[in-house]
Amino acid sequence: MNFFTIPPGVPFLDAIATGWLARAGDDPLSVARGLILLPTRRAARSLAEAFLRATAGKPLLLPRIMALGALDETPLALAGALDLPPAVEPGRRLAELSRLILAQGRAGGGGAGGAPRTADAAWRLAGELAALMDEAERAGIDLAARLPDAADEAFAAHWQQTLTFLRIVTQAWPDFLAGQGLMNPAARQVALLEAQADAWGKNGLAVPVWAAGSTGAIPSIARLLRVIARQAQGAVILPGLDQAMPEAAWQALEASHPQAGLQRMLVGMDSTRGDVAVWPHGEAPSGDRPGWLATALLPAAALGLWRAVATPDLMGVSRLAPADQQEEAVAIALILRQALERPGAQAALVTPDRDLAGRVAAELGRFGVIADDSAGEPLAETPPAVFLRLLARAVADGLAPVALLALLKHPLTAAGLSQAACRAAARALERAALRGPRPPAGIVGLRRVLGEAGDTAARDLVGRLEACLAPLLRLFATPADRAAHPPATLLAALITAGEALAATDALPGPTILWSGEEGEALATILADTQAALGVLPDDPPTILPALLDAVLEGSVVRSRRALRGRDQAGGENPRVFIWGLLEARLQAVDVAVLGGLAEGVWPPATDPGPWLSRPMRARVGLPSPEEAVGQATHDFVGAACAAPEVILSCPRRRDGAPAVPARWLARLDAFLAGGGRALPLHPATAWARALDRPAGPAHPIAPPRPAPDVRLRPRRLRVTEVETWLRDPFAIYARHVLRLDALKPLDEVTDAIEYGNLVHNGLHRFLRQNGIRRGPETLRLLREAMHEELARAGLRETLLAWWTPRLDRIATWVTASEQERPRLAAIHSEVAGEWAVPGQAFQLRGRADRIEQRLDRSLAILDYKTGSPPSQKDVDAGLAPQLPLEAAMAAAGAFGPECQGAVAELTYWHLTGGATAGAARTLRKGNAAETAALVADAVTGLGRLIAAYDDAQQPYLARPFPGAAPRFSDYAHLARVLEWSAAGDEE
Repeated sequence: MNFFTIPPGVPFLDAIATGWLARAGDDPLSVARGLILLPTRRAARSLAEAFLRATAGKPLLLPRIMALGALDETPLALAGALDLPPAVEPGRRLAELSRLILAQGRAGGGGAGGAPRTADAAWRLAGELAALMDEAERAGIDLAARLPDAADEAFAAHWQQTLTFLRIVTQAWPDFLAGQGLMNPAARQVALLEAQADAWGKNGLAVPVWAAGSTGAIPSIARLLRVIARQAQGAVILPGLDQAMPEAAWQALEASHPQAGLQRMLVGMDSTRGDVAVWPHGEAPSGDRPGWLATALLPAAALGLWRAVATPDLMGVSRLAPADQQEEAVAIALILRQALERPGAQAALVTPDRDLAGRVAAELGRFGVIADDSAGEPLAETPPAVFLRLLARAVADGLAPVALLALLKHPLTAAGLSQAACRAAARALERAALRGPRPPAGIVGLRRVLGEAGDTAARDLVGRLEACLAPLLRLFATPADRAAHPPATLLAALITAGEALAATDALPGPTILWSGEEGEALATILADTQAALGVLPDDPPTILPALLDAVLEGSVVRSRRALRGRDQAGGENPRVFIWGLLEARLQAVDVAVLGGLAEGVWPPATDPGPWLSRPMRARVGLPSPEEAVGQATHDFVGAACAAPEVILSCPRRRDGAPAVPARWLARLDAFLAGGGRALPLHPATAWARALDRPAGPAHPIAPPRPAPDVRLRPRRLRVTEVETWLRDPFAIYARHVLRLDALKPLDEVTDAIEYGNLVHNGLHRFLRQNGIRRGPETLRLLREAMHEELARAGLRETLLAWWTPRLDRIATWVTASEQERPRLAAIHSEVAGEWAVPGQAFQLRGRADRIEQRLDRSLAILDYKTGSPPSQKDVDAGLAPQLPLEAAMAAAGAFGPECQGAVAELTYWHLTGGATAGAARTLRKGNAAETAALVADAVTGLGRLIAAYDDAQQPYLARPFPGAAPRFSDYAHLARVLEWSAAGDEE
C-alpha cells in the first residue's frame, strides 16, 4: 500500500510538491496530469505556492489541487454521484427547521425549558439542530435508529423531554427532505465521498491521485483514502505520524492525545503503523524538537520513558507569559513586526482565539502592517451589516436617542443628502431634540420636541427619515398593527428602508449598500434568507433586530475594505499571517507564535453540546468531545514544529481571572523540570511594557489655576451657586467666565429632577390657591394639587404608579406638619428676589420655596428638599449658605416689602414620600438669636469670598477642599480632576 508520513518539522506542502515533481521528471505534461486532495482550500492554495518555490518561480502547469470537501467540483465522472438529490440550501434548511421548532413550541412540546415561540430564537436553535445532524452524518450515524434509545430510564427526566423534541431530526426533518427530494449538505458530501471511493475502487485511477494531510477519522474519508492507497497511482500522505512511540503506548492512546486521530484513521483504513513509510522527499528536520515534544506528550502509561530521554535541545522554543490579554497582543505584534526585519522571513500567529487575533491585528496597525488574517471578518461586523442592524434596533426602540444617533452617525447613512450634510444635520438634531430627557417615541415624538421653530436642518432630516423609514414605521405604527407580521415582510421592509436611507444625492442606495465583498456577501445571505422565511408564522416586529442577528451569526467574509483604506501602507503584508488552527495545518513559516494557550481556548472546553449528555452520545455512537481536544493537540504539535522559531504564549490572566495554562504547557514544564530545565522566557513582554512608557520621568499634572482678569469675573450669581463657589470655584469659572454649559446626556435620567419639580409645583399650586387657610379639606386639596401636577407632567405609567402614593404620603405629612406650625399672617410661595450685596458691587439673586410671615412680623424661610438636605455642620462651616443668605436677602427687602423682616427660623423639609414621608430640619433649632448670628456669619463670609476673587491673583481652583468637594460636577472632566487628584480625594 502507498501509505506515507511526513515527520513534524519537515515543511509538509514543500515536501509534497518536491515529490510530485520528482515523480513527473522533466515532462511538464506529466506534472499537470493528476489530482492532489488536501484537507482545506487554504492548503490547496498554499500547495500551489509550494510548487512555485520548488521550481524557483519557473512557470509550469499544475495538477488539479482540490479540498476533500469540494469533490462535487471535480470534473472526474463519479459513478452514480450525479443521481444524488441536491443539497438543501442553508437558508432554507434553517427556515424549515425553525418552522418545525415553532410548530412544536406552539403545540406545547419541547425540552425541559420548552421550545421557543419566536422566529429569532427558533433560528438559532435550528442552527444547533443542523450541527447535530451534520456531525452524525459525517460519523455515519443514523439518528433515527439510535436516538430513541439514547436515554436510559435512570437518566434525568429532562433528557427524555429532549429526545421528544429531537423527533424533529429523527422524523419530521427526514420526511420533509424525502418529500422535497433534497439531502442534508453533510449527507450529500458523505455520499459523494462514497461514490468517489466506489468509482476508483471499481475502475482504478486513470491519473495519479494523492491524498495528503488528513488527520481525522470520518468513515467516508477513511474509506476513500484506503481506496487511493491501494492503487498503483495513488498515495496517502499523513502528517506527523509518530512511528517511534512504543506499541504499548500506541495501544493505550486516549482520545485527547495528538496521535489519537491518526490512530483512528489507520483503523478505519484497515492499516497499521507498519504499513506507513517515511516520505522520501523533502528536507530532513533539523534538531530533535519533534522527538522531545512527542516524548513530553506521551500517554500516562508511558511516562516512565521520560527518564531515558537525553537533555532536549530547546533551541528556537520560548515562552511568553504576559500579564493579560492586551499585553499578550502587544507582545505578539512586536514579535511579528521584528520578524519583518529579517529579509524574506515569514511570521504567523496561530490561535483559535478570535479576540486575540483581532487585538494583534489592531496592534500591528500601529506599525503600518496589515496581516493576512485567514479567518476573515464576521459578516455581522462589516459596515453594511452594522448599518442594517442599527436600523432595525433604532426602529424597534421607537427612534430612541442612543439607537437613533448610532444609526444617523453611521458612515452609510445619508437619507438622500451628501454624507457630510447628513452628519451635520444629525448633529443639529442631536442638539435640538435628542439631548436631555427621551422624547416621545417615533417621528411624532421628534417633531413634538423640535416644534415649529426648531433647527431647519434638523426638521429636514426628520422629514427625510420619515420618508426613508416608511416601510418599517408602518409595521411599528400602532399597537394593533404590531400584533404580528410575516418575518419575510419584516426583512423586506428593513432592506427597502436601508436602501432608501443609504442613498446619497449622487448615488442610489443599492449601489452603496451592496458594494464590495461585504455588501455582496450580505446581499446574498439576505436574499436567500428572505426567500426561505416565507414558511415561518407571523411574529411581532420587535423580533426584527434579534432575527437579523441570528441570520448573520456565524457568517464571515474576506474583505479588502481595510486594505482600500490603507493603500499608502502597501496593503496586506505578504509575510505576516494570522491563522486559525484549521488554516495553520500543513503550513510553515520562519517565526510562529502559538497564542491563547489556555484551557478552554486552546485546547477547547470539552462540551458535549446542548442535546445529549456524554453517556447518551456514547450510546448513539457520536464522537467523544475529547476527540476535538486530540485534534487541537495535534495542531499544537504541528504548529510547534512548523517553524525554526516558536513562541508559546499564555497570559497570566484572561477576562480579569487567572488563566489556566494549556495542559501541554504543564506537560512541557513537568518534563523539562525533571532535568532541571525550563523553557526560556521571550523578552517581548518587556518590549510591550516599554512601548508606551514615557521616555523620561513622569511628571504629574498640576491642578488648574485659572486667574482671569477681574473684569471678566462674574458679578452676579444665584444664591445656590455660592455653595458651588465655595466647594468648586473652577465650576464658576467654567460656567460664567468661559461661558461653557454642559451638554445634557442622551436619554437623560430625569426621574429625581422631575420628582423634585412635582413636589415643589404641587405645594406651590396648593399655597397659591389656599394661602394660610386650613381645615378638614386641607389634605384633600393638597392631594388634588399634587395630582394635577402629575397629570400635567405627562409621565409614563410606571412613574405615575410609583410616584402617586409617594406624593399622597407627602401630602399627609405636610398636612400634619401644618397643624404644628405657628399661626401665620401670610405664606408666600416661590418668591424670586435680587439683592445688591452692600459695598461689594455684586448681585445675588434667588428664589425662596416658602416664606412665612408670622403674626409678630418675623419671618420663617422653608426650603423643600427631595434629596438630602445639608447638615447643620456644613451650614455652620459656611459650606451650605443658601438659607442664611436668603434670610439676609429677606431682611434687605430683596423678596419684596411683604417679605421683608428679620428671619427667626430657617428650616429644611426633607420630602421623600418613602417609609418616612417627610422630616423637618430646623437650623439652630429655631433660636432667633442664633439664627441671626448664622445669617450675619453668612453675609460676612460672602463678603470675604467676593473680596478674595476681586484680587487678580486669586485663581479659581478645582475642588480646593477635597473633603468638601461636591458630589456631582459638570466640569470635573474639564478640570481633569481624575488625572491629578488622589484616589481618596474623590470619595
